[in-house]
Amino acid sequence: MTIKSHERILMTGAAGNLGKQMRTRLKANCSQLRLSDRLAFDGDAQAGEEIMLADLADAQAVMRLVEGVDAIVHFGGVSVEGPFNPILNANIIGIVNLYEAARQHGVKRVVFASSNHVTGFYRQSETIGVDSAPRPDGFYGLSKAFGEDVARFYFDRYGIETACVRIGSSFPEPKDRRMLATWLSFDDLHRLITACLTTPVLGWSVIYGMSNNAVTWWDNTGARHIGYVPQDSADVFRDAVYARTTAPDLGDPAVQFQGGGFVKMGPFPG
Repeated sequence: MTIKSHERILMTGAAGNLGKQMRTRLKANCSQLRLSDRLAFDGDAQAGEEIMLADLADAQAVMRLVEGVDAIVHFGGVSVEGPFNPILNANIIGIVNLYEAARQHGVKRVVFASSNHVTGFYRQSETIGVDSAPRPDGFYGLSKAFGEDVARFYFDRYGIETACVRIGSSFPEPKDRRMLATWLSFDDLHRLITACLTTPVLGWSVIYGMSNNAVTWWDNTGARHIGYVPQDSADVFRDAVYARTTAPDLGDPAVQFQGGGFVKMGPFPG
């Protein structure tokens, strides 16, 4: 049973792919779920919901957005690799605005949707832990590494606890052989968020967002204090994935490095 741990939780990026999946699930974690995105939603607020639109780059709008909440699940921002300026506004300026608003309004717990692309330039032949140094594979991964540093600064100085969840590949099922290592089911994502919201002492923590996959490049041993226990696995899809895909080209950087195709994107026009 999911613990209703907070009165009002803010979820940014609520109109995005993962936000849509978590919208119903996260209502079990709180009495009121405040949903936010930069763009309009499909449909009106349902029971136990409230909707507030805000551009993360607008500090005053974010300040209003955070007022009255006691925890934040931050999915907002640009979620793919691309030109720097949109990532700068949403992911870099936006994360500073969010934490400054959290500080001023006394919010003490944040679940930050970081990304596996923070460590995308480690090789697929390596296993890395939660203490491994960032090796971003592009502007997007760089922005998420910056966000993790912002979260650590606001913990060290102001005591705002954050789980930096380096999400792997969260889809209904793995799309290719790489995702057999990185896949995170939607239900496991909710289990992970719930663990981050309810663990007694969170501190500033990094944890990889993955299901219980036999093949993995990530070791979450250093984040056991969070209490996340995945229940799903990419392994049940292995035969089907192999049947519809070809053997990997070991000379392809997308196969050599954990970030996959992101390591080859760009440069982008000014």
